[in-house]
Amino acid sequence: MKKLFLVLAAATLSFGAAYAQDANEAPVQDVTVEQVVEAEAAEELAGEPMHFALMKKFLEGGWEWMLPVLVCLVLGLAIAIERILYLTFAQINTKKFVGEVEKVLNEQGVEAALELCRNTRGPIASIYYQGLLRYDQGLEAVEKAVVSYGSVQQGHLESGLSWISLFIALSPSLGFMGTVVGMIQAFDDIQAQATISPAVVAGGIKVALLTTLMGLIAAVILQIFFNYILSKIEGLVVKMEDTSITLVDMLTAYNKR
Repeated sequence: MKKLFLVLAAATLSFGAAYAQDANEAPVQDVTVEQVVEAEAAEELAGEPMHFALMKKFLEGGWEWMLPVLVCLVLGLAIAIERILYLTFAQINTKKFVGEVEKVLNEQGVEAALELCRNTRGPIASIYYQGLLRYDQGLEAVEKAVVSYGSVQQGHLESGLSWISLFIALSPSLGFMGTVVGMIQAFDDIQAQATISPAVVAGGIKVALLTTLMGLIAAVILQIFFNYILSKIEGLVVKMEDTSITLVDMLTAYNKR
């Protein structure tokens, strides 16, 4: 037992000496209470998953105002995902399709080109089909059909964007409304207690501000999807306009044969 005690004492002394040496080598920094609190908060946040933290804040904010914001986010995401899938399936290899239409038109005629367009998905194929369908009426009728049906196809591509834009504007508005209502309730609690309690004030303000936070988060997420969808639509519209000019040139050359 005495030997064990001596061994433990020697180990303790060696550890203390090493610690003292490290302390002498490294400069000593003063640590304030605020720094300790911030470090603990950062450590707690880092160890908590983001979705769990958001769910926790959602429950703390109260379901009366959090639920409408969540509904706006879910509906907006549903429409955005549907638009992304629609635009993805609407994209085709434009150069390959135009080359095939030109080849079939020159070798087999208008009817074969119509059949090719009918069996091809996407707005560009639909515009080509409408233009070729009016070839017998003259090139002027083809140009009018291409322009008119191009506008129709653009309307199909932009379908549902107004709802996403509404949810982007509605989410922070509901959050601000919840904040105002929460602040009013906090002041009502203060008036009822006839004293300004830090716990009552801080709790009411926290609940009120959480609705604004969730509304802004929903708006930011939907805004990212909205801009991404707009960029895809703009790319498709540019291809539609470019290929429409190519169709008119193609039919002009075919008419001169």
